[in-house]
Amino acid sequence: MSSALRTAPPGSPWARPHLRTTVGVFSLAFLFAFEALAVATVMPEVARDLDGLPLYALAFAAPMAASVVALSVAGEWVDRHGTARALVVGVLVFCVGVVLAGLAPSMEVFLAGRLVHGLGGGVMGVALYVVVAESYPAGLRPRVFAVMTAAWVLPALVGPLLAGVIADLAGWRWVFLAVPAVALASWWLVRSAAAAPGESSVAVDRRRLGWAVLAATGVSALAVGGQRQLDGWLLLVVAGAGAALLAAGRLLPPGTWRARPGLPAVLVARGLVGASFAGAEAYLPLLLTTERGLSLSQAGLVLTAAAVAWCLGAQAAARVPSLSDELLRVRLGTSLVAVAVATTATVGVAGVPLVLPVAAWAVAGFGIGMAFSTLAVLALATADDGEAGRVSSSLQLNDALVQAFAMALGAVVFAAFVGSSPATGATLLVLASGAVAAAAVPLRLR
Repeated sequence: MSSALRTAPPGSPWARPHLRTTVGVFSLAFLFAFEALAVATVMPEVARDLDGLPLYALAFAAPMAASVVALSVAGEWVDRHGTARALVVGVLVFCVGVVLAGLAPSMEVFLAGRLVHGLGGGVMGVALYVVVAESYPAGLRPRVFAVMTAAWVLPALVGPLLAGVIADLAGWRWVFLAVPAVALASWWLVRSAAAAPGESSVAVDRRRLGWAVLAATGVSALAVGGQRQLDGWLLLVVAGAGAALLAAGRLLPPGTWRARPGLPAVLVARGLVGASFAGAEAYLPLLLTTERGLSLSQAGLVLTAAAVAWCLGAQAAARVPSLSDELLRVRLGTSLVAVAVATTATVGVAGVPLVLPVAAWAVAGFGIGMAFSTLAVLALATADDGEAGRVSSSLQLNDALVQAFAMALGAVVFAAFVGSSPATGATLLVLASGAVAAAAVPLRLR
């Protein structure tokens, strides 16, 4: 195992000599979160201005598909060429993408910008995890991941509002055009911790690129076909699912489908927990507004409460002595997600006090905060010298594939209820999301 994985006495990631790197890590994580939330806020205006409502769903599927390609090849590329070059390339490609989207004269050009931005974001994400593996001792890594989680909370609190204000005062384009300034500043802070090319013997497998493209195509086909707006949508869904599953089996480590103890089981657990939370989060606002009469801002506060709880769960995983056992943290956090998400489904049941599903959703946020950060630590602990990039790539590629696949399948199911009882469909999908997390509880992670 890498010497960097030897446990060191926990300190503070905000103390010297880690302060500058931690600020950069926080800033890049903040950038990812703000960009995601801001785009979701201004997309209705983008679609109206560019006359691109028929391509609305693709605006979200495009960067996800591109990130699958980037994540598939970035890990080995980072191990071979070092994080310093990877961060420069990732930031530059990311900035080119958001600027292209911000200046887009048509929805087609906007989608091209989103594709480019997804490629850069995938490379940046892998490089950032490798920086954590290389720059911090094992005892500090849970706290660093807690810092990265905290970076998502602030955008959840102010991101949609800030994006709306910018769009109202200066236009939606400036929501994109202002991003490069933050990206370049964040890179400047973290660049000193980025490593030059090491002595890794890992060679980039060019065949992975082809499988990655197939996986991205499959995910995109699922996203489009799941809307049931095209003739032959069922064939598109089946073909997309088959392509995504076939490619994923080639891209992820051997034994992943069998949840073999070690990294494969960690990947399966993280994929299931992430898909559970994301699947429920997609339909919760719909239930809150249609079945409980909440406004969009009130429903947003419920989601914000879970984001804050996610941060608290990550902090508890890093700081509470009674939770020092990593496997205990994962099982406890995963169990909380399973039970709490299933309880959240009662939001669509008349007569159940609203406080119950709202509180349950906050508990789900706490549980995933505890489990997700710990699973990242466990994954990095499996990396040998010169292979942190490969492991980081597998971790994030797995997240992207599983969540995209689950969301697309959920869209197919939900579309069957749209014409008759959308609330019933949404409730069933939230309940099913709880079962998805429950499947991760018994996995053997070591």
